[in-house]
Amino acid sequence: MIWFGQFSAVAGLTVVVPLLPFQLAELGAAPETVPWWTAACLAAPAITQIVSGPLWGALGDRWGRRQMVVRAHLGLAAAVGLMALADTPGEFLLSRLAQGAFGGVLAATAAYATTLSEPDRRGRTLGNLFAATAAGSLIGPLIGGATAGLLGYEVVFTAIAGLLVLAGLLALVLLHEPPSEPTSDGDSRGRLAEARSGLATLLRTPATLRVLGAGLAAQAGVFGLVVVFAPKVASVVDSSVVATTWVGVLQALTWAASLPGARFWGARSDRPGPRGQRGAVRVLLPATAVLAVTVVLQALPADPALLVPLRLVQGFCIAAVIPAVLHVVTSTVAAHTRGAALGVGTAVLDLGQVLGPAAAALAATLIGSTAAFGVIGAMFLVAAGLAATARRTGAEVTG
Repeated sequence: MIWFGQFSAVAGLTVVVPLLPFQLAELGAAPETVPWWTAACLAAPAITQIVSGPLWGALGDRWGRRQMVVRAHLGLAAAVGLMALADTPGEFLLSRLAQGAFGGVLAATAAYATTLSEPDRRGRTLGNLFAATAAGSLIGPLIGGATAGLLGYEVVFTAIAGLLVLAGLLALVLLHEPPSEPTSDGDSRGRLAEARSGLATLLRTPATLRVLGAGLAAQAGVFGLVVVFAPKVASVVDSSVVATTWVGVLQALTWAASLPGARFWGARSDRPGPRGQRGAVRVLLPATAVLAVTVVLQALPADPALLVPLRLVQGFCIAAVIPAVLHVVTSTVAAHTRGAALGVGTAVLDLGQVLGPAAAALAATLIGSTAAFGVIGAMFLVAAGLAATARRTGAEVTG
């Protein structure tokens, strides 16, 4: 049920993202303003989710994580429904802000699923959730692009909203609330005090802070690459039609490689290490180091076919990042403060989603698109460095 909900949310949102420039132009944005409206709409959900994620997580710790799963799917459905009703670019931007404020499916499902899973299988659980993300990212654009061309954007957004409502209702009917741990003095004040203590532990644990920094840098690299990758492909082919086809194929291959990667890295995250350290700390280093190399190498090929192996390796290694970061977060705090902690963790990852494209666009403007690949590779190198220092420091495991 959780896998289906995660798949539905990601598939729906990855349908929306590639269509943004076309939808905004249809809503009346002037051609010269479409890139700016697109950038604003891309960043909007992450900006509001940075604020709302920890708040929803804390409410889930107090009132129940099943309710947060239902709320996230229905809130996302309402936001996508508003996209279908938008008549201007401004209204569409507001609906994207609402998406971040009332959605947050990743944090909600991660909090629920890791509460049910055994500690020594938590990495596999988070890996399987990321596999749902990869599957949705692979299937969503393939179906949505063709459907939008045939039936229109409003039909696509309405269908996505309906699928998310179905996921929310199924969660309401089929999921049960995981048992909660008693607090030290058994009342809401005790739970609030322990939640504050748990978040303080999260923010004061050096290894965990380094892992969060590594996740932020890696997410910045992932989303920064979006800015320069399509222009790179377009520069080595003869027409925009061929470029669009190759970008779609290479994107699909990247997510296809993430499916086995999620299971591979998830299983290795469950292996214990020295000083109580979870394997999740250790998988970040090789994954982000390989990403640094493969991203830089993508600036070199003069034939898009030569990008295929690089994108396959990239997709395989990307699957390590988010599950590993969330695994470390959940292992740092007690179970009954996990929702708020995951809200903070996903907020940090969302910040990378905002900063990465801005940094990549600035680099492409100042030093050119080819050199910008080096800047993005440096983001992954920073992530690898932080992961290495976190590995040496060791992670405190209490949850």
